Amino acid sequence: MKNVAVSVAFVAAAFASLSARVTTLSGTYVEARTSEVFAGACVVNGEAATSGREALLAWKVGQGNSNGVALDGLAVAAAVVGDVNLSIHEIGGEAARTKAVFFVDKRATGAQRDALVALATRLSKATVSEVVAVKAAPIEFVESAHDVRVSTDGVRLVVDKHMEHDAACGNKQWFGPLSTVERADMGATVENAFSGPLLGTKWSDPNKRSAFFGTFAY
Repeated sequence: MKNVAVSVAFVAAAFASLSARVTTLSGTYVEARTSEVFAGACVVNGEAATSGREALLAWKVGQGNSNGVALDGLAVAAAVVGDVNLSIHEIGGEAARTKAVFFVDKRATGAQRDALVALATRLSKATVSEVVAVKAAPIEFVESAHDVRVSTDGVRLVVDKHMEHDAACGNKQWFGPLSTVERADMGATVENAFSGPLLGTKWSDPNKRSAFFGTFAY
């Protein structure tokens, strides 16, 4: 009976500990890649080896802190390029080895800059393998009822929140977001462009069902 009581007490304490964990940081997330996330199988198979190696990801902290560093209102964006399609590992393909450039809100202090890069790297899961540069720059991150817009040095990302989900030709959602999210919806990419010199490549890939937008919490 004593052992049972101890076990019950241990479980209760563990549950209380888990319940006590609270989100310290939350905000808005948006991304677009250079391959469709909602399409028919023939499109996905065709893009698996020919496209989808590039992506833009962006986070804006609404409020909160990371390891005691306040990040309220600050944004960070990443331009990512891989050696293979960034999505295809979700359906049995090879995971991409990537390089990324981070653009950090110019208003951030040194400590905030480090915290934003660390946060974005953690949230992006295995999407970011190697960080080749971190650049402080003004970042415009604006969300409306209709779209999400992000722009910074060499980066343009515009995602329409209203996307057609027609099931013609076997269309369906094949992939999930490239970042850990609290909630995400598919969006239509209006602009997905990177023209900076730091990744050795440039792209412009508009007018695709290749985006996600939503929220994150950490």
